[in-house]
Amino acid sequence: MLTGSMVALVTPFTPQGNVDYALLAELIEFHIQQGTDAIVSVGTTGESTTLTHDEHVDVVRATVEVAAGRVKVVAGNGSNATAEAVQLTERIAPLGIDGFLNVSPYYNKPSPKGLYEHYSHIAAASDLPQLLYNVPGRTCSDLLPEIVAELAKIPNIVGIKEASGDVSRVQKIKELCGRDFIQLSGDDPTACEFMLAGGHGVISVTANIMPKLMKQLVDAACRGEREAAEAADAQMRIIHDILFIEANPIPVKWAMARLGWLAEVYRLPLCSPELASKKVIEQALEAAGLLNSRSTDES
Repeated sequence: MLTGSMVALVTPFTPQGNVDYALLAELIEFHIQQGTDAIVSVGTTGESTTLTHDEHVDVVRATVEVAAGRVKVVAGNGSNATAEAVQLTERIAPLGIDGFLNVSPYYNKPSPKGLYEHYSHIAAASDLPQLLYNVPGRTCSDLLPEIVAELAKIPNIVGIKEASGDVSRVQKIKELCGRDFIQLSGDDPTACEFMLAGGHGVISVTANIMPKLMKQLVDAACRGEREAAEAADAQMRIIHDILFIEANPIPVKWAMARLGWLAEVYRLPLCSPELASKKVIEQALEAAGLLNSRSTDES
């Protein structure tokens, strides 16, 4: 099952701007040690829109090789062009991944029929499990529960990453799609309540920085242990709030660079955050106790 604490992993680059595969391996090992349930490779946080197709495939391949079956690997395969997403799916499917994360087409603003046709064509390109990904703030379209219900009839569309921030959709999707249809939060600030409402996990940006605590939150929330879940969430709240102060993944990569975990390198049009944003991020890292320890284990 593609459930639990899943990290939307950043893609580290060398100072020259190439993919840093050695550091990628270190990050994967870190997450395995911290108890992360799955690595989401080359999603939005992994800068999928600025990697070449060959790089995209190579990063997924490297992730699978390093993970070596110790943690599940989910690969991003989305695009705003259906044919391009199908091609990516066909190239990635043989690499040994556990499933795909397929973001809604961005910029095109497709109709509900267009969304259905897009996802159904991509699902037909591989028998592997597919997770839909609804993030209206980035795609300008909304994968409404009624469309999800139609797509859920396709056997290998097994769940959704829901990043609208609307926790009420958990119950609606459950009613329309059944209890076994996987629902993952894609919005860290509302993830705790999402899981307490019946969600099955999270695909998290915050988990790049605080994976052990995110795992604790997910486990408690999925067991319905509100007090323990809210306590873990409260410790991460300040990090949730600052990681979207600018477009993801700019803040999380800057934070990781400030912690000494990677080089602060992006692909244009992404670039270094504004000075005011850097100050806010640094203050949040300090308030969370992360700057007081250079270890990779959260305090």
